[in-house]
Amino acid sequence: MSGSDIPGAPGEASPKRLTMLVGVDGSESSLRARAYAVGLARRSHAYLIMVYVRQLSTMTAFAPGPGTAAIEEAEDEVAAELRKEMTMLAEDPGPPLDAELIECTGSPFQALHQIAADRRADAIIVGASKQAGHRFVGSLAVHLVRNATCPVTVVP
Repeated sequence: MSGSDIPGAPGEASPKRLTMLVGVDGSESSLRARAYAVGLARRSHAYLIMVYVRQLSTMTAFAPGPGTAAIEEAEDEVAAELRKEMTMLAEDPGPPLDAELIECTGSPFQALHQIAADRRADAIIVGASKQAGHRFVGSLAVHLVRNATCPVTVVP
């Protein structure tokens, strides 16, 4: 075998598997982003990382109470549903999908930005925000588009 027959030899491009990151929070737009990312990852044989970030609210951190328990319960339900879906995707008879779910707590922007950097993601996919206030202060998607080191796709 000559040097030019060896994959990754000088002068020859070695194939790199794409890594895609999708932020999912249970909202309608994030579920559409997840569906888009799953389809794209399957078609391109990419590795898909779904990220679910439990947000720390300053109100719940300083004033725990009955409302905090309801928020945590809702977040637990979303995480359980995502874990269930990951199992279903692995068992799906369609084209294979290599994926994982990362659950963490904190700022969605910080988490997605850091995971994308750590895993050297080739793309980030997120859903568009429907909250009116984000027009003035910026949404997660806007912050990612401005700061990410890889392409960001915003799914409406």
